[in-house]
Amino acid sequence: MWIQNEIKLSPKSRGYHIITKEILREVPEIKKINTGLAHIFIKHTSAALTINENADPSVRRDFEAHFNRTVPEDTSLYKHTLEGTDDMTSHIKSSLLGSSVTIPVTDGKLNLGTWQGVYLCEHRNNGGSRKLVVTLQGE
Repeated sequence: MWIQNEIKLSPKSRGYHIITKEILREVPEIKKINTGLAHIFIKHTSAALTINENADPSVRRDFEAHFNRTVPEDTSLYKHTLEGTDDMTSHIKSSLLGSSVTIPVTDGKLNLGTWQGVYLCEHRNNGGSRKLVVTLQGE
């Protein structure tokens, strides 16, 4: 069985946001899959997806601080700055983290670890709503 949904996330502020519940709310068909995979792809070049700690919010703040140090918003370092200081840096951060995650599906649920959640990594100051393509495969 193959199921594919395009979903629109609510706008998020710059930072790292757990979106696991938002995804599941928009893809109720996952309950039909006993064994399979969920592939989640973001259709943007200035935001990313990753899986990490879902309990302590300081992890998400540390992610933001780390990436801001690693990829500084100094326009003298980049040519692609038409949309502001967060323009090229957002593209770099997104490439470092990636545009998709794949998660096992077991008994109609994402088979994540106890402390894992899906993050939307919003790198723009005003990114707006983001679109995801969720593809489910399984039986």
